[in-house]
This record gives sequence, C-alpha cells and structure tokens, in this order.
Amino acid sequence: MIVYPAIDIRGGKCVRLIKGDYSRELVYGDDPADVAERWQAAGARVLHLVDLDAAKSGQPTNLATIERIRQRVTIDLQVGGGIRDEAIIQRYLDLGVRQLVVGTQAVRQPEWFAQMTHRFPARLVAGIDAHAGQVATDGWTQASGQTPVAMAQSLERLPLAAIVYTDIATDGMLQGPNVSAMAQMAAAVAVPIIASGGVTRPDDVRRLAEAGVAGCIVGRTLYEGHMTLEEALTAAESAQS
Repeated sequence: MIVYPAIDIRGGKCVRLIKGDYSRELVYGDDPADVAERWQAAGARVLHLVDLDAAKSGQPTNLATIERIRQRVTIDLQVGGGIRDEAIIQRYLDLGVRQLVVGTQAVRQPEWFAQMTHRFPARLVAGIDAHAGQVATDGWTQASGQTPVAMAQSLERLPLAAIVYTDIATDGMLQGPNVSAMAQMAAAVAVPIIASGGVTRPDDVRRLAEAGVAGCIVGRTLYEGHMTLEEALTAAESAQS
C-alpha cells in the first residue's frame, strides 16, 4: 500500500481544513515546497497535493506553488483541486505531474470525464468525496445526490489510475478512518482505492491495508506529530508481508 503525505495549499500556504470547512483552517507552513522536500527526505514515494482555492473556484490559483514543488522534488506528484477542463489537465501534465484528481467535473460532466480518461489513460484519478452518504462537489460545499459506491461503479470501466475516496466526516478529525466504508468501496470495484480522511495512527494504516485499500492519504497527523511518516510507511509494509 502506498502512503501519500498530503499538502493542501490555500493562499500559497500549507494548510489543513477540518471536515473540509474553509472557515476551520490550520496553517502548517508558509512554503509548501519546503514541506514537500521534508516528506521526500522521510521516504515518501508520492505526494498528494490539493489546490484548495481552485477546488472552490475552479481556477488554478496555486499553480505557481505546485510548479515550484515540482522543481524541488523528484518523487511523483498527484494533484487535485479545480481540475475542470482539458487545458489545465495538459498544463499540469506538461509540468511533470504524474496523476490528476478530478472530482467535481467527474460528477457534473461524466461524458467529458470519460473522454479525458481515454485521452490520458492511467493519468486521471476520480475523486469521490462522501458526506452523509452522498457524493459532495465544489470543494465539499455541494451534495450531488449520488452515492459513492454507485458513482465508483459507473466509472469502473474507464482507464483510471485510481479512485481517491474521502470520508469528509473524518477528515482532519484525528479520530481514525472509516475503515468499513473504505473496505466496502474496495470490494465494490476493481479500480485501486486510495483512502482519505481520519488516518491518525500506524494501526489505521495497517487496517486499511488489510481492508484491501491500495493507498492512504495522511495529513494532519503528520503535521501535529501523532504519527511519523516513517511509522506510516512501516505499517503499510508490515501489513503486506
């Protein structure tokens, strides 16, 4: 299982939102590129970057910051937030970003998203964010009326790189992930599932790996010292041995 350290960017800074609430922000660093170098040095294989401003507005507000990260680290980058047209997909890929997470447009324009997955096979990740049993869009501010598993199954035949499945209720809460929901999603589709939300301790990483999840995104717990990245990586490795 791959462990993805998260770098959420808002206003050019490294932050975390509590339950996706833009009014509940924690700032963890003035320069996300410095944070990226720290996670690379600690053993990360991939970084999960989110442009939070773009997730809400649809405009790539922090593109320059992400470009600076790409210049400063050599490991793969997975980027999400405001990926809503082919031009921005191409721009990020030209920067050397490995994978792009598409959430809102995958829900609102499924035909367009299907076309993009065929145009860029194995480079796009579907972002499925769940709140109260429904898929949420627009930076987690709007409910779609669609269930997460139903959406995942509708996307299963596309040439996706993966699905990032976020449980908004646990995100940033440091109370553990929704393992049962992640296991249900992993069992429902053949696409690799990357779990996001609530991962706090090494045991959380282990349980997700044992549930069949292909990866997990780890954020606030790393920044506040509840778990080191080395501990998370060791837990992921031990679950597969």
